[in-house]
Amino acid sequence: MKQIILKDFVIGSGAPFVLIAGPCVIEDEKITRDTAIFLKEIAGDIGIPLIFKASYDKANRTSINSYRGPGMTKGLEILKEIKEELRIPVLSDVHRFEEIEKASQVLDVIQVPAFLCRQTDFIIEIARSARIINIKKGQFLAPWDVSNILAKVSSTGNENFMITERGTSFGYNNLVSDFRALPIMRDMGYPVIFDATHSVQLPGGSGNVSGGQREMVPYLSRAAVAVGIDGLFLEVHPDPECALCDGANSLYLDTLPDLLGTLKEIDEIVKR
Repeated sequence: MKQIILKDFVIGSGAPFVLIAGPCVIEDEKITRDTAIFLKEIAGDIGIPLIFKASYDKANRTSINSYRGPGMTKGLEILKEIKEELRIPVLSDVHRFEEIEKASQVLDVIQVPAFLCRQTDFIIEIARSARIINIKKGQFLAPWDVSNILAKVSSTGNENFMITERGTSFGYNNLVSDFRALPIMRDMGYPVIFDATHSVQLPGGSGNVSGGQREMVPYLSRAAVAVGIDGLFLEVHPDPECALCDGANSLYLDTLPDLLGTLKEIDEIVKR
């Protein structure tokens, strides 16, 4: 399997799982920074490599009235300050060609949103600019379809990319996680991440916003780590009930220490 080296840790090929975590969207500088500080401390205490994530613009919201974030300029500024002050790698998703160049100058990992994972020209342009890419597998794709996405990226010569499983559409306003997908995609030779919080999302399930089943996140997280993954993606928030985006499937910060401790133990057993 391809190993990706980021800062002082390795992603993939049997290395301990990396944690990709943070709020769904940048709400303001204080919440984002405080969350990053908390995550760095807890990940450091437990001994889990961390990539901090937060979106500067959520362009794929359910309603036109939904909060999207501060935008690229302000958002990248905040992420750059967090990256430099806390010395942690940062990730955000990019939705438009016009953002790729500037995002590549700040982000350690550029994320391709699930709805854009089949946009050939967009993926190729990101692959040419980004050092590391995380591609969200579309809810509409079978795991074996991912090979076509990976071929598009590798055609540019960029081999530093990961694929993230985030559930598959199951009827209306519902997702289901098929854990067979994780080893199927890992056999393609690149690191696989499991997005436990978006996998419990109920897309558009609350009318003009998406719903979610936060209480199911620990169960899916434990199952995914037991199957064997290279990273875990979690959206977290100090007060999910008041979050401006994806609060229904985001975890409370104070639930992380116990959950991550358990996940590290499982990961060590699986990869022993």
